[in-house]
This record gives sequence, structure tokens and C-alpha cells, in this order.
Amino acid sequence: MSLKAQIEADIKKAMLAKDKDRLRALRSIKSAIMLAETEKGGEAELSAATEMKILQKAAKQRRDSMALYKEQGRDDLASAEEDELKVIHEYLPKQMSEAELEAAVNKIITDLGASSMKDMGKVMGIATKTLAGKADGKAISEKVKALLS
Repeated sequence: MSLKAQIEADIKKAMLAKDKDRLRALRSIKSAIMLAETEKGGEAELSAATEMKILQKAAKQRRDSMALYKEQGRDDLASAEEDELKVIHEYLPKQMSEAELEAAVNKIITDLGASSMKDMGKVMGIATKTLAGKADGKAISEKVKALLS
């Protein structure tokens, strides 16, 4: 079942359960998928990789908004973003732990023979492709910097 079909089925379930918070999150995901489908040059049927990118982008937006709201003392809005983030995470693959991420980045560094920050571009290029969907880009970048410096 495609992500769009799964989201539509879950929207119906959320409507029947009268779960307004979940429904809002699901509708925002569906909206992002529909925008991607209808944009100029977009695919009529999205690939699984494109769907994952849409979900990752939505999750990143929620994390950024949540941090901003907490910084401004708007806990009510931050909790709404956190609720939406939890729903989005249900559709993303399981994220790597800190130790798994470090092991994966270490393997990439040794495979490439990288030794200094000069090689960060090469390592990041391969790491982001290899770990796509399994780890956040910011976390990958921080781990690469820490291991190369």
C-alpha cells in the first residue's frame, strides 16, 4: 500500500475516532504528498524514496517549529507540534541510535580512507545517501564532524 493510501485510510479512522490532533497531522502529511504530486515536473505516482523525503521534511519542520515555540515560551504551540511529530514518526522507518550512527559513519570513513575535515564533503555525500531515512541529516553531519576532527 502506498503512503498516500495508508494516510487516507488513517484519516478515515481518525475521523471516526474523533481524534482531532491526529487528524490534523495526517491532513498535513496528505497535503504535502498532494503538493509533491501536482508540482510542475512532479511524478503522478510518488516513489517510496520521494515519500520518505516528504515525511523527513515534515518532521524537520515540526522539530524546528517546536524548538522555536519553546524558545519563545509558547508551550501550547510546541506541544501541538510535538503531537504532529509523533504521528509523522509512525510512518518513518526506525531511526538509528547514537551508537549505530557512529558505527555506520566510522565504517564509511574507513572505507573512503578519510582522515581530516578536508574529506567531509566526500563522507557526507555517501553518508546521506546510505543513511537516508535512518538518521537525521543534522545528526549525520555532527557525527561526521566529531569523528573527522
